[in-house]
This record gives sequence, structure tokens and C-alpha cells, in this order.
Amino acid sequence: MKVILLGELRGKGGEGDIVEVAQGYAENYLFPSKIAQPATPGNIKQLEERRHVIAKREEKRIADATASKEQLDGKTVKIDAKVGENDQLFGSVTAAQIADAIKEQLGIEIDRKRIVRGGTIKTAGTHQVEINFYREIGAVITLRVADPDAEEEVVEAEETAEVEETAEAAETEESAE
Repeated sequence: MKVILLGELRGKGGEGDIVEVAQGYAENYLFPSKIAQPATPGNIKQLEERRHVIAKREEKRIADATASKEQLDGKTVKIDAKVGENDQLFGSVTAAQIADAIKEQLGIEIDRKRIVRGGTIKTAGTHQVEINFYREIGAVITLRVADPDAEEEVVEAEETAEVEETAEAAETEESAE
């Protein structure tokens, strides 16, 4: 069944596209959700009259997506999580947690549904996360997952090592004199 999309439908097309879908999918989901309408001759004629308005909206969406991509691409976000043995997390890092961390640390609000990644994040360390803003426009951020308690211990160990090195250097200078 041919339908005219009234909005973006992931994997099928964008607003104003005429696509072929299963009849049950169209009648049970697309039409009631107002995502599409039947591709009748009258609706196609109305679509042709609205093409310039749709093109302007498309340009704005692409410009907004490109601006968002430039803001986020290559940035690093850190999430604290409880880590067990072998760097395994207790649970996993969700898309909602990533979206919250981006908003908190970078000040950019994104929808959690835009976050695409290869499976769930269940280990501590550095992970690459892709965020899809619009169609093929997306950004890749680096996500650091770490245990906040373990990190404090590492910082304390580094500070202790620095103090010890300074003390050893002072003792060496005194004995040299």
C-alpha cells in the first residue's frame, strides 16, 4: 500500500515521501498515529502544492541537525557507575543516563531515542557512542564509564606518589650538600 509520510519514519523516509508499506502496518499504526495518509490522487495533489513548505522545513531540520553535530562531535562525557570485578558494571549504562550526562556536562539537551550504540554498555572504560540527529547526520562522542570510588583512590595514590617523590628529592639535595 502506498502512503504519504507526514513526518520522519526511521528507515522509510521523511515528510512528503511516498513509500510502500504493508496494509496492516498503515491501517493499524501509521494512520491512527497520524504519521502517514493514504496516497490517493487528491492527497498527492495536495502534497504537490505543499512541496515548497516541506522543503523549507527540511532545510531547517538539516541546519539544526548540523549545528547539533558540530556542538557534540568529538566531545567526551563521563558517567559514574558501580564497577565490580573485571571492570563489569552492576547493571548497564542506558541511553537515558547518557542523555542526562550530556545535558549536565555539556549543556546540550538531546532526546534519548536519538542515541544509537552497538549494544548495551556493561563494562567500565571508554566507549564510542553515536547520536543520530536527522537521517544521516550524526555525531560520535566518547563515553568514559568509571567507578567514582576507584577514581578517588587512583587520585589519592598519585598524590601520595608525588609527595613521596618530592620528599625523596629533598633528601637527595640535603645529602648532596
